[in-house]
Amino acid sequence: MIRFALTVGMFFGLTVPVQAAVDIQEIETPGGIAAWLVEEDSIPFTALELRFAGGASLDRDGKRGAINLMTATIEEGAGDLDAQGFAVARDDLAASFSFDVGRDGLSVSARFLTENRDEAIALLKLALTQPRFDQEAIDRVREQVLSNIRSDANDPNSIAGRRLNALAYGDHPYATNYEGTLESVGALTREDILNAYGDVLVKDRVFVGAAGDISAEDLSALLDDLLGDLPTDGAPLPEPVELQLTGGVTVEPLNVPQSVALFGHIGIPRDDPDFFPAFVANEVFGGSGLQSRLSLEVREERGLTYGIGSYLVNYDYSHVLLGQFASANDRVSEAIDVVLAEWAKIAEEGVTEDELDTAKTYLTGAYPLRFDSNASIARILVGMQQDGLPIDYIETRNGKVDAVTQEDVQRVAKRLYQPEALRFVVVGQPEGLESVN
Repeated sequence: MIRFALTVGMFFGLTVPVQAAVDIQEIETPGGIAAWLVEEDSIPFTALELRFAGGASLDRDGKRGAINLMTATIEEGAGDLDAQGFAVARDDLAASFSFDVGRDGLSVSARFLTENRDEAIALLKLALTQPRFDQEAIDRVREQVLSNIRSDANDPNSIAGRRLNALAYGDHPYATNYEGTLESVGALTREDILNAYGDVLVKDRVFVGAAGDISAEDLSALLDDLLGDLPTDGAPLPEPVELQLTGGVTVEPLNVPQSVALFGHIGIPRDDPDFFPAFVANEVFGGSGLQSRLSLEVREERGLTYGIGSYLVNYDYSHVLLGQFASANDRVSEAIDVVLAEWAKIAEEGVTEDELDTAKTYLTGAYPLRFDSNASIARILVGMQQDGLPIDYIETRNGKVDAVTQEDVQRVAKRLYQPEALRFVVVGQPEGLESVN
């Protein structure tokens, strides 16, 4: 086992060659589980990614944070192995398992060597189908979650995010922090954790991506063995939600030397025909690097912030255009005025040909770098499926970016950028700035 301990770090860090095209195989197991696979046998290692749709949005009424706590506890013992025994068994196999949850999905990431594949999958199956949820483990992990919640209560970024979500989503699950509150998490029982487990870990709503040293036939058998015993019915999925943000400013007082501003309004669906022009427009306006308009106008020209950006966010049940910056309390108001002016300018004028070419060059050049490891590829495959993208998306994506014209951006910018609808949430002690509805 010493050899395994030495090799695990090396194999988990190894990357696959960056490729212009990724050969994706679409498979369906005899048990009816769909999966996408990229075979890469240059190293004896496989990355497996599972994502169960719904995620923390499936929390039951009054039980906010239950699925998050369950996810954080699921690896703390399974079958006849307690938490320590499970960790030792996993490490002896040079395997890696991680469990994570977000608004729209619960993710399980597994990494294992080919020679230990069967034993690693058997151990992962134990965690997925026979988690112990010992009270001692629940209580220990609960304290970690509560510590995070206490820390976030005084973090400007977390406060801004919670406030904007509350304004945006009303009574939808997106409106509240999926970690829960001190009160809701503190009141969770073991029965609540068992209910959360049954509500979300459902094989009929799982997306699967795999990359590495495994054949389609072997992956098919592996998945039926790993997931076949999971239930087919879980909690009902949430309904789409209409964004409730209106233009204005919301100030959340906090005694800090600089204020954080989070701002946004409705975005654009991932399957909208104008998504790629919107994607390119945002790269020009507030995307990566220091050459975006927001960075140039707010940071470089006026020195109002060290960093600012905007981004299109597509959740399963909502789409938003968001941005964020931090600034000294006496300069936040000026920074907001500049953001609003630039928001109106791109809506009215679109972008220049030079800006468009620079953005497209960056977006197409950076894209292949995402496929730098089996783990990255497996995650991308799952994300594509959850977003409803076609299996040839990787091959066609850069072509869609390149096809965007200046006229396309002009058209979509008029539709997308709405300065009168932009809501700012400012956390701090901003001078000369008050809440405006």
